Amino acid sequence: MVRSDGEPIPTGRATDGTGPTLFRERFLQGEPLESGVRASILDSWRRCRSLGLSPDRSDPPFRDDFDRDDRVARAAAPVLDRLESRFAGSAMNISIADANGTVLLRRFGEASLARGLPDIQTVPGFVFAERFAGTNGIGLALAERRLIRVYGAEHFAERSQGSACRALPVRDPLSGRIEGVLCFGYPRGFENPALSTVIRKAAAAIERRLLGQSSARERSLLRAYLDAGVEAGAGPHRVLGVDELVHGLRPVDRATLLEKAAELISRAQRAAVEVSLTDGRRVTLVSRPVTSASGVEGVAVEAVLHDFSRHETVTAPRLVEPVLSLTAGPASPVTPVTPLVSADVSIVQRGRNTPLAVAPGPLSVVPAPGHLREATPLGRTRTGIDGATAEHRPADTPPGAHAPDARPTTEGPPPTADGLPRTPEAITSAPGAPRLTDGFPTGPAGDPADSSERGLLMVGEPHVGGYALAARHRLELLSEASARIGTTLDVRRTAQELAETAVPRLADFVTIDLAEPVLRGEEAANPRSDLRRTVVHGIRDDLPFSPVGKQVDYGPTVPQLRCLTSGEAVLEPDLKTAAGWLAQDPEHTERLLSHVHSLIAVPLVARGVVLGVAAFYRAQDPAPFGDDDRSLAQELATRAALSIDNARRYTRERTMVLALQRSLLPQGLPDRDSVEVAHRYLPAESDVGGDWYDVIPLSGTRIGLFVGDVVGHGMLSAATMGRVRTAARSFAELDFPPDEVLTHLDNLVGRLDREDPVSDGGGLIGATCLYAVYDPTSQQCTLARAGHPPPALVQPDGTVSFPELPAGPPLGLGGLPFEAVDVQLPEGSTLVLYTDGLIEDRERDVDVVLDQLRAALAHPEHTPEETCRVVLDTVASPHPGDDIALLVARTHAFDPGRVATWELPADPARVSDVRAAALRQLTDWGLDEAAFAAELVLSELITNAIRHGAGPIRVRLLRDRSLICEVADTSSTAPHLRRAATTDEGGRGLFLVAQLSQSWGTRYTPEGKVIWAECGLDGT
Repeated sequence: MVRSDGEPIPTGRATDGTGPTLFRERFLQGEPLESGVRASILDSWRRCRSLGLSPDRSDPPFRDDFDRDDRVARAAAPVLDRLESRFAGSAMNISIADANGTVLLRRFGEASLARGLPDIQTVPGFVFAERFAGTNGIGLALAERRLIRVYGAEHFAERSQGSACRALPVRDPLSGRIEGVLCFGYPRGFENPALSTVIRKAAAAIERRLLGQSSARERSLLRAYLDAGVEAGAGPHRVLGVDELVHGLRPVDRATLLEKAAELISRAQRAAVEVSLTDGRRVTLVSRPVTSASGVEGVAVEAVLHDFSRHETVTAPRLVEPVLSLTAGPASPVTPVTPLVSADVSIVQRGRNTPLAVAPGPLSVVPAPGHLREATPLGRTRTGIDGATAEHRPADTPPGAHAPDARPTTEGPPPTADGLPRTPEAITSAPGAPRLTDGFPTGPAGDPADSSERGLLMVGEPHVGGYALAARHRLELLSEASARIGTTLDVRRTAQELAETAVPRLADFVTIDLAEPVLRGEEAANPRSDLRRTVVHGIRDDLPFSPVGKQVDYGPTVPQLRCLTSGEAVLEPDLKTAAGWLAQDPEHTERLLSHVHSLIAVPLVARGVVLGVAAFYRAQDPAPFGDDDRSLAQELATRAALSIDNARRYTRERTMVLALQRSLLPQGLPDRDSVEVAHRYLPAESDVGGDWYDVIPLSGTRIGLFVGDVVGHGMLSAATMGRVRTAARSFAELDFPPDEVLTHLDNLVGRLDREDPVSDGGGLIGATCLYAVYDPTSQQCTLARAGHPPPALVQPDGTVSFPELPAGPPLGLGGLPFEAVDVQLPEGSTLVLYTDGLIEDRERDVDVVLDQLRAALAHPEHTPEETCRVVLDTVASPHPGDDIALLVARTHAFDPGRVATWELPADPARVSDVRAAALRQLTDWGLDEAAFAAELVLSELITNAIRHGAGPIRVRLLRDRSLICEVADTSSTAPHLRRAATTDEGGRGLFLVAQLSQSWGTRYTPEGKVIWAECGLDGT
């Protein structure tokens, strides 16, 4: 047995573990297969496996909404009826499917089959595309685009192992597009090689009926071309299945060939143009005028391929049937032919569709897609399957006359009236039937026979070609506009993209005026009176248009204002006759009219919101704008308006979120002598995130430095950032150590996440944080971080380092501890805290960015403000994808002369001594006015420490911008302020401290606690 592509295949049930069944089992088990299975079958198996299909569960889907009156169904129904009668009494299952693999019609050689087979083999509507049903006749024919045969175990589905099938695509003879698939299904024992010829002839009959559905003008032009024959001297060329070249052409090449062909047709003359394909091959397009017998004038464009070898990566041509005759009747058969490019070309001409025939295949032998052929010399005739002859003669041979040597090239029993052979055996018994090698007709020596490489690409009428060319240009411009307009969410940039798309394809100059509120992201209350020039773009820059940024005022008769009032595009073909235009600004318009002559003004309206107006001017092209140009400009403006409105809405929302973000950040940082602080916040280019920073004054002249980042972007992240920052400040003001502050924040973020209905406890909220506390009296800094980048430390000599800190988990994970580290900071050191948006970028390596940061910070002479500016200028990305928060703090040491310290045991008798020493120190500092309040505060605090704490006791006075009194002991017992009753003898000490001081509190140390109070230097 020989399969359709010439290779022998094993037959029989193959139940002994050999043949297709063995190879299929090995494939399903994952074994590699190099031989033994046809390449098309193996490729299909691989596709099925990549799609995740299962051999025992690959039932195709059913569609009940398929078109039962599909054009291919109408064309195939009579042919299937005749096939049903031919195969009467046999187990043949005949079906026709559409181009998507949906079965439209079924016929059975034995009527009982319809009752005994499952629904998927009897009921129309099942989809047998390969991606659903696996390897099968219909699906593989659509994938391979040629006659195929699937036998037994070559099927992917288990249910089809006992059957065989042959399937052949059915094409539209004019466009070459696959319209459906004709499929013969039968038991494996019914196999007969003659079925290939039967299915080809049946498909040819269906294709002739499809051609009968085309217009009479198309058929007449095609017949005129075929009657003209091949130009003398064309010579023999290699066989080229022109339609199969589609698989080797890139979309840009196909589009180029069609555009050039339409352009040649529009010129209505003999011409030739050479087109270079992207793969290096060359195609020459030749146009030739033709006139049909009814007087229809048109142009045929042929394609000649140069340097083409059948060893290139192009699918081998299918075998094709002899040429058929072309008659004038609407239902008469015409030679089905194969186009170079499978495409339908139809253009709209004044409200009606005018088809432009994308026509048939090789010129010397016009083949019917999918059917057996021999090479036909010029001037010879060939018998078709309907008994008619197709005559090929040189252009100078009169109609009805045969060229010398004209003779039939096939012999054998005549076909039936319906074009189908009487029996399968009658097809292959014809003497002189060509032998097949690799799908090519061969001569006696087995070498491929030569035929023409020249093929018909397109046939059409000149005016239709001109319309088609213009329509193609408009479609290309709209397609380009879809890709170019709206690439960003910036209002001005989107308007600029509209202008760049229109120049010079549609207009020579474009101006766009947008309402001032639109540029801010708001809706315009009255866009007619608040327009601002946003874009001026054209082929030159010296035209006297109003400059960008200027407010534009249009008079009531100017086209721009008229279009805003009507909501429709306004066309002014000749601006010199536009009275309203001239009256607007005579001096300005007179200078402008020396350059431009035609105008289209289009309103920019989206979702009922008027955004502005776009004006398209023509200068170089002498032809004025027309109605088609106005429609195109309206379509471009409509698409651009939607993108501008999206950008406007985004601008509004981003402005709102940014305002919320900035309101939640510190509005002003405290002025402290212990540190000089500078800060920056830079929002992401695309959206606002949750980065934040804070500077918190703490007791004992200490300062707390925060920087953090909430996961995500948008309003939710900004709001969450505000909650986290507020909590962080509260925990810090309670004088918790950094590691304890992070622990409290971790618990808070986890609770927020659990309470968030959006996250459903799934962990949508997360944050990172770095907290540093600097004590100027000891010049020690304590740091802890929760999944945040480490800070940068700049020594007074310019050395830059990144201290090694325990990373800690991000906030919200819970259950993991945080660890604090103490770092000694010499006076004049700079501590730089930042978020990951500064150093992390998809396009940059983190190590490279850290080196840039190190270089930017290696200037100790810079102030914190200068350091912030340099870091953002040299390190930050010009288009940050994430927020950046930057906090720079230069440290100072506290003057030891402004600190007084005493230590005493837990003895009440020593209180008076410390009080007297403190008064002397205050006198030395010149703070006599604060002595009274300080004496009482110290007396109460020391007495409480002796009575309720444990010794030794340490007393410290700090003279800063206020007077700070501190009493430390080794007890962790917290003091408690309460209001004493009138009968109580005690309990008023802390109440007095609170009344005499500006603030007071407690902080805990590893050795115990410190109770502190701040008093004014003037005694208040």
